[in-house]
Amino acid sequence: MISLFKNLYNYRQMMFSLIHRELRGRYKGSVLGFLWTFLNPLLQMFVYTFVFSIIMRSDIEKYYIFLFVALIPWIFFSTSLAGGCGCVLASGDMVKKIYFPREVLPISFVTTAFINMLYCFVVVFAALLVSGIGFSLKPLLYLPIFLLVEYILALGITLFAAALTVYIRDLQHILGIVVMAWQFLTPVMYSAKRVPERYIKLFYLNPMTPIIEGIRSILYYKEVPQVSTLLAATLFGVFFVIFGEIVFSRLQRGFAEEL
Repeated sequence: MISLFKNLYNYRQMMFSLIHRELRGRYKGSVLGFLWTFLNPLLQMFVYTFVFSIIMRSDIEKYYIFLFVALIPWIFFSTSLAGGCGCVLASGDMVKKIYFPREVLPISFVTTAFINMLYCFVVVFAALLVSGIGFSLKPLLYLPIFLLVEYILALGITLFAAALTVYIRDLQHILGIVVMAWQFLTPVMYSAKRVPERYIKLFYLNPMTPIIEGIRSILYYKEVPQVSTLLAATLFGVFFVIFGEIVFSRLQRGFAEEL
C-alpha cells in the first residue's frame, strides 16, 4: 500500500493533467458550457420537487431544500460509479502503450466529479440562505468529514467497477440500472423515518444511507450528526476503498490483453 502511494505521488502531475482536461472538456462545444455544472442538479431538483410537492404531495417543510442538500452528493456518487466504470476502457490505447499506475484513471475521474460537486455546493449554500433555513456553524464543521468519506466510498466502488468492466463490458449498462435503483433505496427523495421498522436494519446496509443522512442533518436540520452515523459512514468508506484497490490491483495485470 505504501508503494502504491509513492507511485501515485510520482505520477501526480499526470493526475492533475487528466483532471484539468476532464474539467475543461466536459461541456466543451455546448452553448452554456460550465453552467451545466449548476443547471443539471437544479433541473433535477425542480422535477423532483414538482412531483413530490404537487403530484405525490410531501408534507416535508421546504421540500426543495430537503431534496437539494441530498441530491448534490447523490449526483456525485452516481456519476462516479456509472461513468467511472468505463474510465479504463476509454483510455485503452494509453493503458496498452504507456506505463503508469492504472489507479490514476479512476482516481482522476472520481476527483473530477468531486470538484464538480464542490462547485454545486456554492448553489446549495445560496439556496439555504435564500430559503431562510440558513446554516449553523458547529454542524457545518462535520460536512468536510462526510464529503471526504463519500469520496473514499465512491473511489473504492469505482476502482472495483472499472477493473471488472474491462473483463465484463456489459457491466456499464448494468450499472446504469443499478444506480437508478440504488437512488430509490437511498433516502434522497424521502426521509429514512418513512422506512418500515422491519426493513430498517437492511436499509442501513446501504453505504450511502449514513452519508446522505449525515449531510442532511448538517445542512437541512442544522444538527450535529450522530456518532453512529459518522462511524457507519467511515467504516463503509474505508472497507470499500480497501476492497476496491485489492480487486483492481489483481485484475489490472490482464488489462493490456483484454483491451
